[in-house]
Amino acid sequence: MEEINHFIVDTSKSLLDSMKIMDENARGILYVVDEAGALVGSVTDGDIRRWIIKTGDTSACVKDFMHKGTHYIFEGSNEESTLIMKEYMITSIPVLNKNHNIVDVIFEGKDQKLMLYKNSRLNETPVVIMAGGKGTRLYPYTKILPKPLIPIGDIPILERIMMKFEAFGKREFYISVNYKKEMIKSYFSENLERFSIRYIEEPVALGTAGSLKLINDNLTKPIIVTNCDSIIETDYSELVRYHKNSKNVMTIVSSIKNTIIQYGVLHTKEDGVVTEMEEKPHLTHLINTGMYVINPECIEYIPGNKMFHMTELAEKLIEDNKQVGVYPISENSFLDMGQFEEMKKMEDRINKERVL
Repeated sequence: MEEINHFIVDTSKSLLDSMKIMDENARGILYVVDEAGALVGSVTDGDIRRWIIKTGDTSACVKDFMHKGTHYIFEGSNEESTLIMKEYMITSIPVLNKNHNIVDVIFEGKDQKLMLYKNSRLNETPVVIMAGGKGTRLYPYTKILPKPLIPIGDIPILERIMMKFEAFGKREFYISVNYKKEMIKSYFSENLERFSIRYIEEPVALGTAGSLKLINDNLTKPIIVTNCDSIIETDYSELVRYHKNSKNVMTIVSSIKNTIIQYGVLHTKEDGVVTEMEEKPHLTHLINTGMYVINPECIEYIPGNKMFHMTELAEKLIEDNKQVGVYPISENSFLDMGQFEEMKKMEDRINKERVL
């Protein structure tokens, strides 16, 4: 039995704290209780995402966005759990005592969950991984190895990214290459035959978007474009569904970043008069993770044979009144290796997952 306190919050718990607890339990759900400890609702990562997209408010409490129609069973009825989870397509169910206090949480088996992921096919979604950069922030490592082959643990970062997509049934990739491209191609030809790779060879460095212009295939479906120096932990199938349903031409996967100002902040008005003093305030932003879903027509905005980045593409689309949206994920769902200290955090996180 898992420690149930890792899955229970009260109605006053903040959105940011709820996301942290959800990251720690790695199950994507919390159950909400009132002051007496009785079940009153539930919150999933999807509930939080929809709230942020709809309101932009990250200062809310659980009571503002929780789902009240939560399924549950009573003690002694555990045999009903599998039928209920299957009928309502849920992956967990709380067990209550006569006072509606949570005494246990039953989860779907890990193998069964993985199978759900594998059935969420991405076969019709092209995936482009931008692996042509020099990785100057990781010098001198990248003087010897191209950034995509720098190992996180004992597996290169590029392979780890591909494995994340593989969990959703995706094994075909476009990989854009330039710097030390022969090393990248040699590694994958000798070690990873299960993947089908079409290389986009940049004649010169073309940035994070420029090489899309070199794809000769007739692309008709939304495309996932991602950098090769970060791991995004989310449901890629749900990401593509959201992109289509929202009618965005571009969807930017964004991570919530919570920053603490380590000083007291003064709020002033005219003539330098202090109106308020705020001690170590928290600032919350949505940051760009480097993963996008774009419609094929976006490629028309990319100039040929020229350095061009995805951020520039987003700006052009916005200027042309095209709809660019966000898909928020939690801070811990974005693992970045662009700098040495962040690379160490990524390795520590992956090593911790191995132990679990």
